[in-house]
Amino acid sequence: MDKGIQWVKMQKATFAGGCFWCTEAIFKKIKGVKNVEVGYSGGDAGVPTYEEVSTGKTGYAEVIQVTFEPKLVSYSDLLYLFFRTHDPTTKDRQGPDIGPQYRSVIFYKDESQKIKAEKEKKKAQKLYDSHIVTEIIPFKNFFPAEDNHQNYYGKNKNNSYCKVVIDPKIRKLQKDFRKYLK
Repeated sequence: MDKGIQWVKMQKATFAGGCFWCTEAIFKKIKGVKNVEVGYSGGDAGVPTYEEVSTGKTGYAEVIQVTFEPKLVSYSDLLYLFFRTHDPTTKDRQGPDIGPQYRSVIFYKDESQKIKAEKEKKKAQKLYDSHIVTEIIPFKNFFPAEDNHQNYYGKNKNNSYCKVVIDPKIRKLQKDFRKYLK
């Protein structure tokens, strides 16, 4: 084996912060993030479809699953960005998107992620007048969304939803969180 090759242990984080098109567009721009996949987590009703999740009756949330290199971006950094790039004080809603599928959730993979999530939530609470409603719950499943939802913003930047809802989030990211960008 070539001693010049260094193996990097990647980690995963799963977040729900409203529409997965929005959160995917943000986290794809973060240095140390190797992949962002949109999908569904949190429900028990078998393999969900977008149409089923959109009813708000499946228990699933629209999520992103982030694969990241912890030497370049920490889980705590991702949490920091998560709490500042969506409104964690609104229950079952982000902007024009309403329903339990748009709730704010951190799905932790182990005790370390749980502790870090609780710590970052407490820190973030100081920024908001309203109570943060973000759930911090154990990860139990992830189902990738259909292909047409993957990299939606990258493929549809001229779509009106992208221009009105996602573009302002990207501008805020570029203005306020430059040190995290690729």
